[in-house]
Amino acid sequence: MERLAELQREFREIYKSECVIYRAPGRVNLIGEHTDYNDGFVFPAAIDLFAWIAIGPRADRQLNLYSANFSEAAEFNLNSMPRGPSREWSSYVSGVATVLEREEYRLKGANLLIRGEVPIGAGVSSSAALEVSSGFALLANSELAMEGRKLALACQKAENEYVGTLCGIMDQLASACSVKGHALLIDCRSLEFNAIALPEGIRLVICNSMVKRELAASAYNTRRAECEEGVRIIATRYPAVRALRDVTEDQLQSCERLLPPVIYKRCRHVVSEDDRVLKAAQALKQNRLGAVGRLMAESHRSLRDDYEVSCAELDLLVELANQAEGVRGARMTGAGFGGCTINLVDAEAVKEFLLHVSSGYERRTGIRPDMYVCNAADGVGQAG
Repeated sequence: MERLAELQREFREIYKSECVIYRAPGRVNLIGEHTDYNDGFVFPAAIDLFAWIAIGPRADRQLNLYSANFSEAAEFNLNSMPRGPSREWSSYVSGVATVLEREEYRLKGANLLIRGEVPIGAGVSSSAALEVSSGFALLANSELAMEGRKLALACQKAENEYVGTLCGIMDQLASACSVKGHALLIDCRSLEFNAIALPEGIRLVICNSMVKRELAASAYNTRRAECEEGVRIIATRYPAVRALRDVTEDQLQSCERLLPPVIYKRCRHVVSEDDRVLKAAQALKQNRLGAVGRLMAESHRSLRDDYEVSCAELDLLVELANQAEGVRGARMTGAGFGGCTINLVDAEAVKEFLLHVSSGYERRTGIRPDMYVCNAADGVGQAG
């Protein structure tokens, strides 16, 4: 309630009017990395760190934005929205508005105050939280609504076309559709999902390496292109293959000589990761946390060795986590090249875990990591 009151006060100071407040969560992916844009399976959970949007109506078609995080303003007119991609923070909002308008959701003008508490550039999807919260808020301000899956798709299009990141659907879908206390097993082809309860005594502890790679976005797009090339080659032998999701391990092995070595490694990660996701979801249903932890460890090794998106700092965080008591699983999460690890930690062991990992990481790198103890949250909605 303190957050709501603070946002309301700040909105009044900036815009001299009242507002309604919406929020959408960031997400952490328990397992299933770089599988979403390959039509595969992912297993994220929304986290109780949010992008907040305070919004009030206008009589015209103007969108006025103010970012509390950057202390910057931006403005757009819905009748003449910007074209082409841009990585400005405002593009995440204007891009979503443009896609909604293009899909014949006639939006009303609005004043928006944006405040994000999802760490930026850490692999826990601050961008999707901003997209989903702003899309939901703009629709509500216009007395419109959109089903969660459809909103997620609109936000994905906005990031692809108006920011220039060729992301899959996982981040937006998790932010739009998650269920408190659950992780979502998502089929990224059909967009069907199944909420699976997390054990009550487990906390989601996110460790931010504080490393941001300048080439992360371009390397992400390169990995996506490598997967597409693998599909093209494999389909010459198996014509039914449309994405790496369709490839079995036996089929991939039979194509090893056809594929350049780097492409084969990329494909091997995705094919094996899809299998790990399904096994991890089943193990969690059965409360077999030991099996979940082993699968998370395999996932990290595959991301490090086959997909080559880990880094020394992430590897160190996982190493330190695995030395701590009460840790049920640890791996890098997100696109990689820096960012965060996700750790499943017994609630009573969290304090010691934080001390062990933070002190060990700072001692060996000179960097103090940011650490977040989270619970699985609901998807987008009105706050309060």
